[in-house]
Amino acid sequence: MKYISTRGQAPELTFEEAMLTGLARDGGLYLPAEIPVMSQDEIAALAGLPYEEIAFRVMWPYVSGSFAEDEFKAIIARAYEGFGHDARAPLKQLNENHFLLELFHGPTLAFKDFAMQLIGQLFQVALKRRGDRVTIVGATSGDTGSAAIEAFRGLDAVDVFILFPHGRVSEVQRRQMTTPADSNVHALAVDGDFDDCQAALKDMFNDFDFRDGVKLAGVNSINFARVLAQIVYYFSAAVSLGAPHRKVSFTVPTGNFGDIFAGYLAKRMGLPIDRLVVATNQNDILHRCLSGEGYFKGDTIPSISPSMDIQVSSNFERALYYAYGEDGSAVAQLMDELKTGGFNVSQGAMEALRESFDSGRVSEDETLETIKHTLAHSAELVCPHTAVGIKVAEEHRAEDVPMITLATAHPAKFPAAVEKASGEHPPLPSRMSDLYERPERVTRIANNLGTLEDHIRRHIAE
Repeated sequence: MKYISTRGQAPELTFEEAMLTGLARDGGLYLPAEIPVMSQDEIAALAGLPYEEIAFRVMWPYVSGSFAEDEFKAIIARAYEGFGHDARAPLKQLNENHFLLELFHGPTLAFKDFAMQLIGQLFQVALKRRGDRVTIVGATSGDTGSAAIEAFRGLDAVDVFILFPHGRVSEVQRRQMTTPADSNVHALAVDGDFDDCQAALKDMFNDFDFRDGVKLAGVNSINFARVLAQIVYYFSAAVSLGAPHRKVSFTVPTGNFGDIFAGYLAKRMGLPIDRLVVATNQNDILHRCLSGEGYFKGDTIPSISPSMDIQVSSNFERALYYAYGEDGSAVAQLMDELKTGGFNVSQGAMEALRESFDSGRVSEDETLETIKHTLAHSAELVCPHTAVGIKVAEEHRAEDVPMITLATAHPAKFPAAVEKASGEHPPLPSRMSDLYERPERVTRIANNLGTLEDHIRRHIAE
């Protein structure tokens, strides 16, 4: 399998090369040159299998040629052995034909663990084989950072620097990033919002002297390996509800579009997905775009669902690539327009997007009310992001097609909002009960590319 850039001007790479590279040198995002398709019989055969076996069968076509079969199976086994639920991604029924896919049983209590734990193992095997060392820099609105630190801390061949917006993540999210004592991980609290962190990360990748000098690698959802790992739970959930003999729909609370784009790829692979519904909070650039209002940046407004406080959804570029008929030059032009504020989507591309995606927006008050209502009527305590998904899912649910809402984080990651809505304080799992007592290690830093790059250079392999 070869990988190509969404902007069409970067060399084709293998899976391993694309994974270790992250962002393409033309500024684009890597995608498989062809999307593998599974037959109905192959999808039906997934029913009842352990999550790890489903993961192998779904992902193998993407990675073959970079890893041996037994090697890849061992990587998958190590990635998920630390999850707190044997099903890895269990389904819970909320009400008639509406199900919750629990993606928070990993080590940092968020869906990002599914991808990051796998990437940690993939990097370790690939770098050991190459005898190489890399510097990972990531930008996070909350969950990616802690998942990356957990996956890579203590590894000999990797230094990890995570940029997060100062004062704009929950206390639990912050402490998960700042309390690990391993010397190879560094939490950087940037004076700005998530979009500033993400922009700085992309600028580092486009600064080729810095990129090559520190051997920069990325684990944000710009890295296709992240998206690949997330395709798996769409298959595991759908076959649990009768696929391929029955259609299913998914609602995904998302800011960066990576999680729902994984669902789009699952659909392209043959999974009978009826609708993919984007659920946004008040930072609703995706909902506005899918409603025909264009893709124009606004101010990022802090919310009780901070992981979605994003105005530039990096993975949307991948969806635009397919919507514009795999025309890399058209995508490059749109991304240039985005630098000056945004762009309108052509009529043909909008029609292509609407063939797969619906969307909805949820206010702060509606989020709180949904947390309260879900506890009262379904006995489930959910995080604010999941509540956004549930609210939008109910607005788009069809009577004859099961709706699956992705529960992206454990409610204990956002205790203040959950307690305000429900009156119940969600406790941390016992393995994390001392989180508030652990000493923090964090550097507050200016939102300045030169300052960030200098800090990273000075602190590599301390």
